[in-house]
Amino acid sequence: MCLKYAQYCPRDTAQGLYCRFIQTQLIMSDTESLFEDLLSLQRQKAVPPVSAWQPQRVGEIDIRIARDGTWYHAGGAIRRLGLVRLFASVMRRDSDGFCLVTPAEKLFIEVEDAPFMAIDMEVRGSDKSAEVLFTTNVEDYVLIDRQHPMRVDEVNEEPRPYIHVRDGLDALMTRAVYYRLVEAAITEGRELVIYSCGERFSLGRY
Repeated sequence: MCLKYAQYCPRDTAQGLYCRFIQTQLIMSDTESLFEDLLSLQRQKAVPPVSAWQPQRVGEIDIRIARDGTWYHAGGAIRRLGLVRLFASVMRRDSDGFCLVTPAEKLFIEVEDAPFMAIDMEVRGSDKSAEVLFTTNVEDYVLIDRQHPMRVDEVNEEPRPYIHVRDGLDALMTRAVYYRLVEAAITEGRELVIYSCGERFSLGRY
């Protein structure tokens, strides 16, 4: 049955209950399919081995990543997403700062907050069996687990939720994504928590 016709099913009849059951199953099926598609895309990505590169030539480049995730070069916003993704693929965070790295050189850049933004989220399962998958603004798909934890910092009494992507690089969740995460969370005592891949992550106490 097409979802758009489900609204016409009688509410308090067996037919109505069946319609709503079918609607729920279709939504769950769509979510499962999307979840697997995104994981497959991430597995197919060829990420350069930037953590292994130790170039001798070190310098700086006039690139800045603003708090909202916008990339700038020489004061102008970089509009080409493909170029942003290319730069992001060779970025890492060392003890002395954020940098773009190739086998030949290491160039430091300015990052105002986190280098990436988490702009979407999908949840598979529920409660302690849940899996939470985030999409970043540079098209990374990050499944939250022990190697990719999330945390919530407090800045000026406001929550700042982050997920770890790779190589010391984090993504800051947009407000809309964070609100969706809060809705998916469960309460344990006076603490709001989310589980993913068997790991427990705190969203804070109230």
